[in-house]
Amino acid sequence: MNETLPPCPECSSAYTYEMGALLVCPECGHEWAATGSAENTADTASDGAIRDSVGNVLADGDDVTVVKALKVKGHPTGIKAGTKVRNIRLVAGVDGHDIDCKIDGLGAMHSSPAWSAKPDLG
Repeated sequence: MNETLPPCPECSSAYTYEMGALLVCPECGHEWAATGSAENTADTASDGAIRDSVGNVLADGDDVTVVKALKVKGHPTGIKAGTKVRNIRLVAGVDGHDIDCKIDGLGAMHSSPAWSAKPDLG
């Protein structure tokens, strides 16, 4: 293991380990995000703008298309790729689900910009 992890910022313990995208200290139980990692989310820009799967900046009221078939809890078929979602609203969502939308046949839900793309207008 060539990678050295930083010590805990709370108790300065050297026994930190990675758990997903977080670093964890086993002595005090503190969890924090690894700074300087290349795992920055692709759907948020450095300026705070929310971007779709292609990299286009999204805004309230945009229309997007779902680019991947998605499973939905409690629904037998889910959302098919190519489904058009109209008039989205951008929110500070949980776990990267920054799009608030209403999909015909499913109702209101939160979605991730990583599975959405703005349609080409040209």
